Amino acid sequence: MVARVSTVAFQGIDGLPVDVQVMVAPGKIGMQIVGLPDKAVAESRERVQAALHASGLALPPKKVTVNLAPADLPKEGSH
Repeated sequence: MVARVSTVAFQGIDGLPVDVQVMVAPGKIGMQIVGLPDKAVAESRERVQAALHASGLALPPKKVTVNLAPADLPKEGSH
């Protein structure tokens, strides 16, 4: 399963387009975020799991990959 969402990353006062692609596939159970995320972005994995748990949901027991494209643009901050 693949899902896509369009958003922005801030560079100064400019908003640059970012495509968030999530793929759920068979494999080792866990979530990985790729595409130059900084520490705050990488920690969002814990926030997503906590929000799902609070809603009575859970991540599927599969490999979840979150790709932040373009890969050469650093993504920073919790926004």
